[in-house]
Amino acid sequence: MHSTGIFRRVDGLGRFVLPKELRKSLDIKQNDYLQIFLEGDTIVLRKNQDICAICGASENLTDFHDKHICTGCIEELKNQK
Repeated sequence: MHSTGIFRRVDGLGRFVLPKELRKSLDIKQNDYLQIFLEGDTIVLRKNQDICAICGASENLTDFHDKHICTGCIEELKNQK
């Protein structure tokens, strides 16, 4: 892992801004999902678009209005009255 030399302050709600340069280089757009996990004492952010926008499942996905929806959620939505 290499340092970018970029520092950001975390606000009172735990938020910070990903610099535009990083978002552009990783093709991260508004409403994209980021996977957040730990490796030891390091926080890792990874772009992840291959999950259901409703439940987070990663299998049996269908595109709907630029979002991924799994077949389970589609069936559940169909059965709602």
